[in-house]
Amino acid sequence: MIKSVRRWSDMPIAIQLSHAGRKASCEVPWKGGLQIAPGEPNGWQTDGPSTVPFLPEENAPVALDRDGLTRVRDAFVAATVRAARLGIDAVQLHAAHGYLLHEFLSPLSNRREDEYGGSLENRMRFPLEVFDAVRAAFPAERAVTMRVSGTDWAEGGWDSDQTVAFAKALEARGCSAIHVSSGGITPAQQIPVGPSYQVPLARAVKQAVSIPVVAVGLITDFEQAEAIIGTGDADMIALARTILYDPRWPWHAAAHLGGQGEGAEAVSAVAAAAVQGFVRG
Repeated sequence: MIKSVRRWSDMPIAIQLSHAGRKASCEVPWKGGLQIAPGEPNGWQTDGPSTVPFLPEENAPVALDRDGLTRVRDAFVAATVRAARLGIDAVQLHAAHGYLLHEFLSPLSNRREDEYGGSLENRMRFPLEVFDAVRAAFPAERAVTMRVSGTDWAEGGWDSDQTVAFAKALEARGCSAIHVSSGGITPAQQIPVGPSYQVPLARAVKQAVSIPVVAVGLITDFEQAEAIIGTGDADMIALARTILYDPRWPWHAAAHLGGQGEGAEAVSAVAAAAVQGFVRG
């Protein structure tokens, strides 16, 4: 597939690597998206930082022990090596939306009492270990980025200040960019959904680090996108549902804003447009 794209374009191609953690083993969204329990067709036992299920009625995950942590980290590395061999230009690690790396970060899902739980430093430890291993396995000239949930939107959960601390730790380790989303760790979340509702989370990170920051979340209007970049709230924006609805949105934005050039390359507001698919969260 990459070769077929390269016949027509030299645009960078990135891959997002994720482990769903306790939110794995689920039905497809159009069939309800609920967990499929072990023993049921297509179901399996999930892993997590602790034995805390996403929903009380769900089968609890198995808390990863040392061997399990090594297995998961090595699987991320193996996927990274394959991506490099295929010619992928960048890797993004998914530590948002309640998936495994986010589960280690959030005190709502991480109840461990060892060096991987408790304090902020301890909760960041495994995601940072995975980042370090992936960064070491990917060619130095290619980017490795991280996607985070800037807040859990729930009392006692992960928040913007902790996100900033995590972003600083990533920057010190050579992270190329950080993509700031939010939520997904608990069904008790209270999200104030509206246009640009996650941009303040990106702004807080942008003010604390020098690496590029990506904003996302109900960014649908050309002028809205341009303003996010123009005001310095973020360096790039990501598009999900918007670009699924209109795959030529970057071209239309370029025309609206008077850009010149080929396709999305002409759009100053849209430095990156990412199509994301979410199973739960």
